Amino acid sequence: MILLAMPVGRLQANCYVVGDEDSREVLVIDPGDEAERVLREIRDQGLRVVGVLVTHHHLDHSGQAAELLAGAPEARFFMHRLDFPRIAESAPMAAQWYGHAVQPPPEPDRFLEHGDVIVAGRHEFTALHCPGHTPGSLCLYNGEHEGVVFTGDVLFAGSVGRSDFPGGDHAQLIESIRQHLLTLPDTTFVLPGHLGGSTIERERRFNPFLR
Repeated sequence: MILLAMPVGRLQANCYVVGDEDSREVLVIDPGDEAERVLREIRDQGLRVVGVLVTHHHLDHSGQAAELLAGAPEARFFMHRLDFPRIAESAPMAAQWYGHAVQPPPEPDRFLEHGDVIVAGRHEFTALHCPGHTPGSLCLYNGEHEGVVFTGDVLFAGSVGRSDFPGGDHAQLIESIRQHLLTLPDTTFVLPGHLGGSTIERERRFNPFLR
């Protein structure tokens, strides 16, 4: 499996490129900034973007989805319907804290619900609706081999997402993690929206917010 991680932008959110080594089809997860750099890396490696997934509406994860989609016109765009309108709501304030203006992306080709599957080549990825950080937060799970789950800002190594932003709910966040993430196999590798990764077993055992 192809897996590239690129921290982007002022807040160094992780943008991931994941997909199939044979077909060279990939998904781009959370193109929050530096779309030109991400697209250049994709072109340099001979990859073809078939899908763009934004895990939640915060601009450090969604801020250059429009530019990424413009540079990959064959790609389909995926989000949860509860979060998509909030990108446009946040855009007027982008320059103050995000560092530059934001162009909201077009409406998704498909609004993902819990359990929906998207495909890159021979690899299938299942959407997990995990509200709490935002109402429409999505994680994306692939169970091949030891498994990997992209958790956005829901679950981090040793921590969990903030719930003090508008639309956040700490109790709901913890329930989402317990119900949809901690039930994954222990060996599943956790790839969060910021900083480094972990495993489901490590978070179950040592994450202080989940004890």
